[in-house]
Amino acid sequence: MAGICDGRVVIITGAGGGLGREYALLFAKQGASVVINDINPQAAGRTVGEITAAGGKAIANSNDITNYEQSALIVKAALEAFGDLHVVVNNAGICRDRMFVSLSEQDWDEVMRVHLKGHFCISSHACNYWRQQAKDGKPVSGRIINTSSGAGLQGAVGQSNYSAAKGGIASLTLVQAAELRRYNITANALAPSARTGMTENVFAEMMKKPTDGSFDRYDAANVAPLVVWLGSEASGHVTGRVFEVEGGRIGICDGWRSTAGVDKQARWEPAEITAAMGELLAQEVPAQKVFGT
Repeated sequence: MAGICDGRVVIITGAGGGLGREYALLFAKQGASVVINDINPQAAGRTVGEITAAGGKAIANSNDITNYEQSALIVKAALEAFGDLHVVVNNAGICRDRMFVSLSEQDWDEVMRVHLKGHFCISSHACNYWRQQAKDGKPVSGRIINTSSGAGLQGAVGQSNYSAAKGGIASLTLVQAAELRRYNITANALAPSARTGMTENVFAEMMKKPTDGSFDRYDAANVAPLVVWLGSEASGHVTGRVFEVEGGRIGICDGWRSTAGVDKQARWEPAEITAAMGELLAQEVPAQKVFGT
């Protein structure tokens, strides 16, 4: 039986474990050739071993996604091993959780570097490759799949750096989708809820594995089918979306929207803002609460 990603070449960052590993296993099962990028060479090798043992195609790569020149080598590795590139899944990430007043400059910089810069570097090289293909008259079916978070959409107490980075990734996705459509490249993002090394301690009680044989809602493998579909030819009409995935539920996140507001048709006096603000707040549809409040 043919897989939904037969013949496609996929790069997945942070694929040595957790969500990235599950994506890689399912992409390979669905016929893709996969570049397993992970900062831990042993972890990357284990994922490759699982794929090849099952008859799939994969190579390991440990180049630094936060270094622009090294990110180019990841794309080069895909092209040299498999002859093309169709999908980049930006999955790698870290947490440096602290309350804002205790957050160090290093805590801030490391999270921004891995999440935001990491998403930029490899996607930049991939998109330049696809743009050149388009200019050369070759068919393009590029897919950028980014990783945001509920923390990026709502905020999370103790995660101001992580929330800011993940919110930035959601905005980045919208702009990528708008700019890259002309080259037949889509850009979408995920806000997954799953049990991984980054979440199982923070949400240990909520995400613990059921022992009664019931559906494991927070199994990381539940997120993989949407990611694989987004990486396939079938998803070409879907771009600029942020998807929430939890268990068997897939939802589309409804982002910031302008409201009708209150318009005086002239400049406001500062004292007039009190009444105007009361009217605005009365009309407001409140945002979802920040996690942890």
